[in-house]
Amino acid sequence: MKFPAIPADEPLRLETLRCLSILDTSPEERFDRLTRLARRLFSVPIALVSLVDANRQWFKSCAGLSETESPREISFCGHAILDDGILMVPDALLDERFHDNPMVTGQPGIRFYAGCPLSVANGSKLGTLCLIDVQPREFGEEDCALLRDLARMAEQELAALQLANMDELTLLSNRRGFCALAQHALSVCRRLDKAATLLFFDLDGFKAINDRFGHAEGDRALSAFAAQLRHALRDSDVVGRLGGDEFVALLTGADATVCRATLARLETEMAAFNRHAARGYAIEFSVGAIPFEPARHDGIAALLAEADASMYENKAFRKAGHHPQPMAEAARCQ
Repeated sequence: MKFPAIPADEPLRLETLRCLSILDTSPEERFDRLTRLARRLFSVPIALVSLVDANRQWFKSCAGLSETESPREISFCGHAILDDGILMVPDALLDERFHDNPMVTGQPGIRFYAGCPLSVANGSKLGTLCLIDVQPREFGEEDCALLRDLARMAEQELAALQLANMDELTLLSNRRGFCALAQHALSVCRRLDKAATLLFFDLDGFKAINDRFGHAEGDRALSAFAAQLRHALRDSDVVGRLGGDEFVALLTGADATVCRATLARLETEMAAFNRHAARGYAIEFSVGAIPFEPARHDGIAALLAEADASMYENKAFRKAGHHPQPMAEAARCQ
């Protein structure tokens, strides 16, 4: 069996997938009607809308299959997202990649597979619309064209989710998307007794950038800061733009030491960016950091309010002439 390779854009792909806030959600008619239609049109026992997560494939819709997920390392869809075209496996027992795959030798007994990748606006392939049969079969050009048409319909539904949960400028989660992801992450931290810290960022002097250089340059500054956040933070952290020049990040499994190290890394990388950008201004920020305390914080809204107040304390501290103090020390990561 051949394990699927990891796509070159994997960090962005996973971030995009999680920004949709779709994983582990309840069945939805808009996806289920597509898999029902696919089963009927192609006369196959199984049709799936499969989303490839970090270590699993999870089925947003699974017509003809009782399971809702399977390991990524044995997934056919993990292979399908590596290319633009349809992955066609006429007979899995004759394919060296899959002949000894547990889903071929055991349940559901896959012999035929056809999976069309599902892409979103930034080019990331999040999963597939796929067909599965327990008998070998052939697939013609007309069949491929029809499967692509159904996949485009699934992509339109994903695009609608993306518009609802993602900030179009920075491609980070918007307020709605961030709050949904962060609330889920806090519930996991509470259940597993894991630490978490919320960071609330506000750009210093952003209005002056807009006034002096124009709103297009202001948008570039926002996008640049978002990119630095992605680079400095871990893939497991939940990052979002609340609106304007306000950004947030929930660091899960992060104690005070991790928090301070993260802020120090961001400050260092931001300083390096400013030295080399030569845009006529520097992108600087104030930050508030609040550790999650289950006894005090009943959810993400309470954390946001407290971190917002902490950020303004930090901003006032910096305006008072204490700018040289490192961000990691100015923020209350304790």
